Amino acid sequence: MKGMAGRHWVFMGLFVVVLVAMLAGFRPGVEVSGDSQRMYDYMESLPAGSVLLVSFDHEASSLPEIRPLALAILRHAFSCDLRLVGTALLPAGTGVGYRLMQQTAREYDKEYGMDYVYLGFKPQYIAAILSMGQSISKTYPEDYLGKGYGEHEMLRGVETYDDVAGVISIADGSLTTHWMEYGGQYGVRVSAMVTAAMVTTYDPYLASGQMHAMVGGLRGAAEYESLIGIGGSGVRGMLAQSMSHLYVVLLIVVGNVVYFVSRRRRGGAA
Repeated sequence: MKGMAGRHWVFMGLFVVVLVAMLAGFRPGVEVSGDSQRMYDYMESLPAGSVLLVSFDHEASSLPEIRPLALAILRHAFSCDLRLVGTALLPAGTGVGYRLMQQTAREYDKEYGMDYVYLGFKPQYIAAILSMGQSISKTYPEDYLGKGYGEHEMLRGVETYDDVAGVISIADGSLTTHWMEYGGQYGVRVSAMVTAAMVTTYDPYLASGQMHAMVGGLRGAAEYESLIGIGGSGVRGMLAQSMSHLYVVLLIVVGNVVYFVSRRRRGGAA
């Protein structure tokens, strides 16, 4: 402890501040944005039993931000008795998507093959999107577990985009654009759960109507959790983020006070 540098004390202080806030159970107030409300209203408007295609279009590195967004939309979908078909346009998101769907399905007692199916990854994402517009069963003859497409009861009658209520792309990059550009040729309705860095990229698509709805970043996940009435890592993440920001502001204030006091003392000594 004696040999610790000043920056180590700063990091330790940050750890203590966040830990105390978490243990104390503080909950930051979250004002729901119009974007999050639009996504919520869209999900609520779908009749029970509707099929949604959820695509995990992200890298593993963005999981801390993607996971709260994905869990929020999956929980809402299952609570509305919607049926989900999972896919992935990137290999890194394949296993992640399967585990998140499994986890959420267990929370709502949903059965694989009846309430949800995970088709997994298909290489050449543009070709995959276009191919599904012609035939989903031919694009994915087998699901992620190696079971035949036609063996799943919920997939009977789900052959093209005409048979799904829409696509929700969970993304940390530009792959959602391909859903709009190529899936849009078949009239599919595209919505997205995206990282905060991608919100400004997709705002023009949302404004033009090419994208139906969008929720972005950790704040968006927290807003959505408040809408569905289920606390999750979005709210916890916002708490940690808010306390970290307050701690940094406090350090800046203290640093400036110390600087000006020491400067005055040096001036007086001179």
